[in-house]
Amino acid sequence: MTHRQTWFRYNNKNSYSIAALMPLVEAGLAHEPKEGVMLYSFATAQAEEIYAEVSKAKANVKANVKVKLDAVYIAGGPHPSALPEEVLEHFDFVVIGEGEETLPELLQAIEEGSDPAAVKGIAYKCRGQVVFTEKRPAVDLDSYPPFSKILAPIEISRGCPWGCTYCQTPRLFGTCMRHRSIPIIAKYARHHKDIRFTSPNSLAYGSDGRRPRLEKVEALLKALAEQKKPIYFGTFPSEVRPEFVSTAALELITKYCANKSLSLGGQSGSPAVLRRIGRGHGRDEIEVACELALEYGLVPQVDLIFGLPMETNEDQRMTLDLVRWIADRGGKVRAHRFMPLPGTPLAGMCPAPLAEDVEACLGKMAREGRLTGSWSAKSRSD
Repeated sequence: MTHRQTWFRYNNKNSYSIAALMPLVEAGLAHEPKEGVMLYSFATAQAEEIYAEVSKAKANVKANVKVKLDAVYIAGGPHPSALPEEVLEHFDFVVIGEGEETLPELLQAIEEGSDPAAVKGIAYKCRGQVVFTEKRPAVDLDSYPPFSKILAPIEISRGCPWGCTYCQTPRLFGTCMRHRSIPIIAKYARHHKDIRFTSPNSLAYGSDGRRPRLEKVEALLKALAEQKKPIYFGTFPSEVRPEFVSTAALELITKYCANKSLSLGGQSGSPAVLRRIGRGHGRDEIEVACELALEYGLVPQVDLIFGLPMETNEDQRMTLDLVRWIADRGGKVRAHRFMPLPGTPLAGMCPAPLAEDVEACLGKMAREGRLTGSWSAKSRSD
């Protein structure tokens, strides 16, 4: 048996994933490929850069002399889980979906030289053919720490029942929403000076993700308030769905939390587009959520997508009208350009071009400080 050093390829875009996996494996952090076992977690936006890095490391051209880096390359995360065949053109193994149980078992198989076919939830090549092992059931979040050495916001929920056509979350983590228990969340909150969370919808804590259970949310916030630290709930890197925003929900947030803002997933100002992408709410719910947030002294920060494939110019103007409506009332908008993500119903679809008047107005609002984000192929403002 030959021991190989294991490394997480670290960058600021995968720090949350690494924080969750580091407690489960003995591994160091690397800012470039090293010999041993290299672990990568990445999304679609980073895929080409990472492929190039791995290809270069395998050739490892130094001073015009090829010296192959002796390493095993393992990939996980949203992009590898959705496109394992593509990723296996560059990597040796792909962890599909959640990694808490799969990754330690795979590393043990590599260490022992045993057959990886016994490890559930992976893909690899054997004699040139891609092999998929048995699918692994969803993990129990309470069985695994959200972080250890690398601090990260506490993941309180995973999975989403809504199935929005542009989103990888339900395809990666399932449509059944799972939650960490309050004692476990409180335990890890003690490591933070202020308490922040990740969740597909913070106000869905304790629920099935379709109907709020505010008694569960209050129990969580009340328990955390005993630590006498600032609590930020429903703010970046989390968000809330507009239809979950109510006077009762905002009373809880203003009572227990230090929020000055509330992050809302709006996505479009066009009722037709909202229906076609399966959002499960309309434009009215977005406007009501913004008005309620402002009434309770919270700045609504609304994410909106431009360039969804089914958009017409009129749909885009409706979304632009919503941008203006939010900004005029003192809210903020983060504009995003649609990116087709593998594994989703809109994978492979091209973004709709932006109408010239829409793009010009968005640029003007960005220069005035009323808009942030990235909304077209040629403009970016973060």
